[in-house]
Amino acid sequence: MTASTLDPYALSRDGLADLVAELGEPTYRARQIHAWLVRGVDDPAEMTDLPTGLRERLSERFAPSRPELIGHTVADDGHTHKLLLRFPDGEAIETVLMLYPRRATVCISTQAGCAMGCPFCATGQAGFRRQLTAGEVVRQVVVADAALRSGVIDDQALPAGAPDHVTNVVYMGMGEPLANLPATLASVRWLHDPDGFDLSARGITVSTVGLVPGIRKLEQLGLPVTLAVSLHASTDELRDHLVPINRTHPLAELEATMRDYRRTTNRRVSIEWCLIGDVNDDDEQADRLGAIAARLRAHVNVIPMNPTPGVTWKEPTQARMRAFIERVRRRGAEATLRDTRGRDADAACGQLLASYTLGGGTRLPAAVGAADRVDALQLGDPPRGAGA
Repeated sequence: MTASTLDPYALSRDGLADLVAELGEPTYRARQIHAWLVRGVDDPAEMTDLPTGLRERLSERFAPSRPELIGHTVADDGHTHKLLLRFPDGEAIETVLMLYPRRATVCISTQAGCAMGCPFCATGQAGFRRQLTAGEVVRQVVVADAALRSGVIDDQALPAGAPDHVTNVVYMGMGEPLANLPATLASVRWLHDPDGFDLSARGITVSTVGLVPGIRKLEQLGLPVTLAVSLHASTDELRDHLVPINRTHPLAELEATMRDYRRTTNRRVSIEWCLIGDVNDDDEQADRLGAIAARLRAHVNVIPMNPTPGVTWKEPTQARMRAFIERVRRRGAEATLRDTRGRDADAACGQLLASYTLGGGTRLPAAVGAADRVDALQLGDPPRGAGA
C-alpha cells in the first residue's frame, strides 16, 4: 500500500464521502460504494452500478488488501471454523466463525501477535509483530459474512440451518483490542453502522486484559458494547505474573473502572477466567473472584486452560472445575463454564497460528520462567493483598 492508495475498509462513512468528493462525484456514490463493501466486494471493477470512469479511478486508489485464506480447521461437527488469514505483507492472523441455531459469532483479531506477555496464551508467546488496521479488522467479519451468505467456506459446505449473516462479533482473537484503540473503535463504528452490517451494540463484545485508559475510551464511545475483562487471578500477587499489565493497573483500579463502565453504559460486564490446573483454581482464588464479581454484578465465564505448544500448564480436572464454579457462586456471583469451541481440531484461540509457526513443543519467550515464578509464589511468598 502506497501513500496514494488506501484500504476501502479503513474508511469511515465520512472518509468515503470525502473520497468521492475529491474525485468530483456526487455524494450518493459513497453510499453505493459502501453497499458493495458491506457485501464483501472491494474490487471497483465489480461495482457494476458505478460509472466506468469512476471504477477506473477507484481502482487506482484502492490497494489490494484482501486477506488470503492459508489455513482452515473445522470442529464441532462443522459448527466451528478457524481461519488463518494472511495479509499482503505476509502477516497472518486468526479468525473464528462459530455457528449456533440462531446466531453466527465471529471472533476477530486486532493485532498480529500480542505484547501483553500472558504466559499461558499461545498468541502472547509468539510476541507482538504489528497492529492491524481498522480495515484489516473489519475484513475478518467481511470474510465470515460472505461465507455465511454463500453457505461455503474453502469449498466446504456450512451446516444446514446456519444463519445467513453475522449476528455477533467478539474482539477476543489475537492481540489486545484496547492496545490498538484507533482500529478497535473505528471497526466497532463500522460494524454498528445501520447502513452497514447493522450489528447491535449489544451483539459486540470487546475483551481486554485490563487496560484502564482504553476502557475509559470505550466507555466514551456512546454505545452499550459489552466489556469482557480477562481477570485470570483475584490477587495482585498472582495476577502480576499471569497478566503482567496488572503491575500498571492493579485489581483495585481495574475493579473501579469496570464499575464505572457498567454505570455509564448500563451493560453488565463479563469476567473471563482461564482456569489453570494448580495455578488459579484453588479455593482462595474462587472466593475472591466470587466477591469481586458479586460487587460488580458481573457474570463470570470460566474457560478451561487450553494446552498450547511450549506451555507446561494444563487444564484442571472436571471435579476441580465444578468445585471452583460452585465456590464462586456461593459468594453471590453468576458463573458458567464456557463452551470451548474447536478443541478437537486445534482451533481454540492461538493454536492454529502456533501450530503453523511455533513448531512442536518449543518453549516460547513469554513462557520462559513464568511457571517457575508462579510456583515460587504459591509455595509461600508473602501476599501483596487484594480485598475479598
